[in-house]
Amino acid sequence: MTKPLLSTLALAITLAVSGCAMLEPQLPKADAAIPAAWPLPPNTAAAGQNVTADTSATKEQAAADIGWRDFFVDPKLEELIARALHNNRDLRVAVLNVERARAQYQIQNAERFPALDGSVARNRSGGNVVNPGDYYSAALSASFELDLFGRIHNLSQAALEQYFAQEEGQRSAQLSLIAEIANTYLTFAADLESQRIAQATFDNQQIAYDLVVKRHRAGAVSGLDLSQAQTTIETARADVARYAGLVATDRNALTLLVGAPVEDSLLPQGFDLKVSGIAPLPAQLPSQVLLRRPDVRQTEHVLRGANANIGAARAAFFPSISLTGSVGSASNQLSGLFDSGTKFWSFVPQISLPIFHGGALRANLGVATADRDIALARYEKAIQSGFREVADALALTSTLAQRRQAQQALLDAASRAYDLSKARYQYGRDSFLILLDAQRTFYTAQQSLVAAQLAEQGNRVTLYKVLGGGWEEGTQ
Repeated sequence: MTKPLLSTLALAITLAVSGCAMLEPQLPKADAAIPAAWPLPPNTAAAGQNVTADTSATKEQAAADIGWRDFFVDPKLEELIARALHNNRDLRVAVLNVERARAQYQIQNAERFPALDGSVARNRSGGNVVNPGDYYSAALSASFELDLFGRIHNLSQAALEQYFAQEEGQRSAQLSLIAEIANTYLTFAADLESQRIAQATFDNQQIAYDLVVKRHRAGAVSGLDLSQAQTTIETARADVARYAGLVATDRNALTLLVGAPVEDSLLPQGFDLKVSGIAPLPAQLPSQVLLRRPDVRQTEHVLRGANANIGAARAAFFPSISLTGSVGSASNQLSGLFDSGTKFWSFVPQISLPIFHGGALRANLGVATADRDIALARYEKAIQSGFREVADALALTSTLAQRRQAQQALLDAASRAYDLSKARYQYGRDSFLILLDAQRTFYTAQQSLVAAQLAEQGNRVTLYKVLGGGWEEGTQ
């Protein structure tokens, strides 16, 4: 390679690098206007400490660093999550989107390198030509566009950022899938527990109703007492049927999320309060941890890609230089194609200067700028939405714990009241209506405690998700 050619190539590379720096604008800073820390309610950490499992893997770690196998302690739930990550069709589509984005980046990035093609041709001519007959040729041609102003580089960078965005989208989809499976699993367990309570209530009420029927036949109780006793039985019977339907639909939802049939051995047998565990959050948890969430990082990569597209749109205003060359052999006889004296070569540099495009170039730059501004607004909105999700989950951490404790106290009081009312009714101290009211209060308190426990467990999973945890399998 000659020295002038080396100098020319060095100059072209220098211009290309400087062109990229000049034409791609500086990435704008996001102004999400959120506080530096979340507004933690009073006693949030203390309340959370009372209801969470104390696992060594979750101490003094950010949620994004805690793998889902370390967060969830129920082996059945862990197995269901592992199966879903392998079989779920929505997650499979997200993985394929990553593969597609990777291939698109490779296509775009290939334009930064020379294209080399080989060709073999046979031409036949006749009529009033000078040399009629067959004409054979074999050639090797190369083409390359000098990226003086960074257009190809910026397009390649935009494709790369799109690939990164799809990767973060896959992680976000995985995080959402894990949280959805956990919530569905908890709902299944809660509905199963509610069904058990309703069935037990129905069985007890059936025994009590049979006694009331006998006493009514003996004339010891009125028809009003008999009708009131029947209302409690029918209410419990309706609840048994309702919760049976909910359990069936919960299993169908779990099967859809897992992407394969779920055996009975992997289903919860009751409502376990130790499904998940996370350490109490520090009092000064910074809001910057939002930037580690996959959905926020996805919008950031989209913003970077849109900013690179502005550089490509600006580069379209400047001349483009293409180099095309070929070398080969040509002969009017196939047997003499590679003989001496048949070689040929060509070198065709071409400069394209945009003169008039009817405003298309300026409009394209306007579209690229608008896309960048839209991506910036979406990035800021993603940060704001994430801040609100975490703030809501933190606000509910304390209140849900207080609600569960209150419901537990209410259930204890309702149980004592029911026992006392039943004893007083048997001794003729209270009417049957008072006993029925105590029964309904006790039954409602049981169901309300299950609902409070479900809400608390679900909020714990939500907090883990919104803090960016769940897309890694194990704690590193």
